[in-house]
Amino acid sequence: MMADVTPSDPAPRPSDPSSGHGGAQEPQGEHPAVTAARVLVQAVAALGVEDVVLAPGSRSAPLAYALADAARPEGVRPAGAPALRLHVRIDERDAGFLALGLAKAAQAEGVLRPVVVVTTSGTAVANLHPAVLEAHHSGVPLLLLTADRPHELRGTGANQTTEQVGIFGSAVRLAIDVPAPTGRPGEDRDLRRTLARALAAATGARTAHPGPVHVDLAYREPLAPAGDAWPVPSRAGLTHVLPRGTSEGGARVGTATSALPTVSTTALGGAVGGPLTGAVPVVRTRGRGAVPTVVVAGDGAGPEARTLAEANGWPLLAEPSSGVRGGPHAIGAYRLLLDDPRLGGRVGRAVVLGRPTLSRPVQRLLGREDVEVLVVAPSGAGWPDASRNATDVLTEVPARMRLGRVGAPAGWLEAWRTAGSAALAAIDEVLDSGADAPPSRSGPRVTGPLLARAVAAVSRPGDALVVGSSNPVRDLDLVARWDVPPLVLANRGLAGIDGTVATATGVALGLPHRRVRAYLGDLTFLHDAGGLLRGSLEARADLQIVVAHDDGGSIFATLEHGDPARADVFERVFGTPHGVDLAALCAAYGVRHVHVGDVDGLLPALAAPGVGTSVVEVRVDRSGRRALTARIGAAVAAAVDAALG
Repeated sequence: MMADVTPSDPAPRPSDPSSGHGGAQEPQGEHPAVTAARVLVQAVAALGVEDVVLAPGSRSAPLAYALADAARPEGVRPAGAPALRLHVRIDERDAGFLALGLAKAAQAEGVLRPVVVVTTSGTAVANLHPAVLEAHHSGVPLLLLTADRPHELRGTGANQTTEQVGIFGSAVRLAIDVPAPTGRPGEDRDLRRTLARALAAATGARTAHPGPVHVDLAYREPLAPAGDAWPVPSRAGLTHVLPRGTSEGGARVGTATSALPTVSTTALGGAVGGPLTGAVPVVRTRGRGAVPTVVVAGDGAGPEARTLAEANGWPLLAEPSSGVRGGPHAIGAYRLLLDDPRLGGRVGRAVVLGRPTLSRPVQRLLGREDVEVLVVAPSGAGWPDASRNATDVLTEVPARMRLGRVGAPAGWLEAWRTAGSAALAAIDEVLDSGADAPPSRSGPRVTGPLLARAVAAVSRPGDALVVGSSNPVRDLDLVARWDVPPLVLANRGLAGIDGTVATATGVALGLPHRRVRAYLGDLTFLHDAGGLLRGSLEARADLQIVVAHDDGGSIFATLEHGDPARADVFERVFGTPHGVDLAALCAAYGVRHVHVGDVDGLLPALAAPGVGTSVVEVRVDRSGRRALTARIGAAVAAAVDAALG
């Protein structure tokens, strides 16, 4: 948001070059706002920040100048300026989601490192809200530095001035209002202490609950530097906040060992207690023999879900972004098996890790009164329990389960694996028949699940795949089969379509050693077309964006809204056809575009992403989507009947 500048600030107070600033002296004659911004940049770098995303503006100019200095190469960077990677985006919403993607990339590498986002005042701040909400619900550490008018101008009708303090409500872990700097003694030390507190809150060092933090920074004019000299770096005020569970000398923010800590339930007393007491619960056995149990691995579940399933011989029902969609216990097409009385109908216990959000059948399972639901939620005050049926909520897996001492009934896992294999074979047969997609002039037309299968097939273990909400992630969940899955990331905190192109770009910039692909629907792509915009001075991201282009929102066709009885309103208010020429749009952004209209051209287009950002547009027929879903369901049911006898 480029600032509409009005010279309305009162004259700045004269700086006192002899004032102490906590061990570092302000350069002679430098403006307080500029000095404070330079101290701030030194502090966040010292506290472990490596990436900063900046949207241009005037009120944030002191930070922009300081960050530009910090981004200069070695030998050109001014003395006292730390080294930081700077990413500039003109749209604050995309800046927020780019930062989200960068932070997700760090988390995927085992590092809990906050990414800083800098904006000017006014609506610029509000445009961060979607990314803030996603970061809040998915536990991604962001530090939001928003420039503001000084306190004397708030509430006066001054240009680009609104109530920024508290604008994100409960979606941030901490909100701090920093007054405009004046150059008073000790001011720099106080600012460093504030930033140490902010970054500790963002990483969840004290709470085991990482997420976004908002620091609102008032600045008075002058906003541009008077000289090039930086303050001497100082550690005065840089409080070292040890992450929960570490001892003295433990890891600081930004190191590989500062991943999310867990709280040991056995350390809280060891007595058997009920839900929410913090003690390990009794593993119930519902009569004689082992209880038929499944592990439900939602978004971000992590490797413990697979370890738990394999230790006890349990089926693993893993969403693509769980991190464990692979191995011998991962069940293909599991959501189509949950209504089968021989499989889902027999479940007596579900152990939930991560946040399951994709499937109504899974939520029905977790809501059944005859199913014992154990939720493992190692961090945060809340836990996932959308069905309001959790029996026990734990901070860690009980020792008996972790050691494989609970087990499963004879034949339990084998039945699920047999059914899963039969289901995938039946889906393949339906998709390969092409009966639900009229052929194009050049060959069989692509359906959504068929495209998802192709994307899964070309995604190797070392790759990263960012999946959009709506049908793409659900189609992938239906058809993906990996021995060793790629890194799959998705914005499942709120499962919106906001900022997905920018998120994928951030992931690609943060993981340059991986091949990164995004798989999105056309509405998700168009909603964040601005994420394609990269300034000519900005780093290139190597990213292939696969767009399932069905000219609208086909996910609604599979829901109650797609019932033929509602056809008179469906297209306008749910299907929302748009007719956008994606090739022309990509050309306007200078992005390579490949069009695929049939099955034969699909794999060749996906297999060679090349360098830079490219878009593979795959025309997908959605007119038969509802019928295809019904055919797949019927074929799977018949195949499972035959397989299980």
